[in-house]
Amino acid sequence: MAQKYPIPPPEKFLAIATTSVGCGPGGGTPMIARVAIVDYRGQIVFCTYVLPTNTVTDYRTNTTGIQPSDLQPDNAMPWREVQQRVAQLIRDKILVGHTLWQDLSVLGIPHPAVATRDVALYQPFRNALRSPNQVIGLQTLMWHLMRRRVQETHVCALENARAALDLYRSHAEEWESTVAKGQWPSFLPPSTFSRCYL
Repeated sequence: MAQKYPIPPPEKFLAIATTSVGCGPGGGTPMIARVAIVDYRGQIVFCTYVLPTNTVTDYRTNTTGIQPSDLQPDNAMPWREVQQRVAQLIRDKILVGHTLWQDLSVLGIPHPAVATRDVALYQPFRNALRSPNQVIGLQTLMWHLMRRRVQETHVCALENARAALDLYRSHAEEWESTVAKGQWPSFLPPSTFSRCYL
């Protein structure tokens, strides 16, 4: 029997994740250091380190695994090139991720809100963990909903993009049928990041 509300075709989806280092006093301001984009099957579409545009004051190596050598010209792409490439890749795509507002913010790229599937905002996931009013970390979501460990040694953009995609795919039919009925099954992102959405 055909689905009443078909899931958009796989080629319509991309999953994205970024890793940031810190700049400014105390390293408190996030600056993109790595971006990973995968297709619906988890295959790499684009994955690169990003050359810093400001002085890095905290590489956050314990968390990110990123070393100063990773962000040198022979290993990393210029930020403007990365921004243009990512904008080109995600145009007209449904973007899957976890806390997409953070990724879009550090990339400086807005994306249509209706073309996002943010597993951090999806109501059934939050309800399943009895945390309807707070963002749940990807590590926690993956363990409780898929019994899979992620981020065990450090935060990896590629691993995170694939994990968010797997979470989305586990509920894709239900998620897309709700959207097709004209309902939105997700909470809104933080209002301070509204510039990240069209």
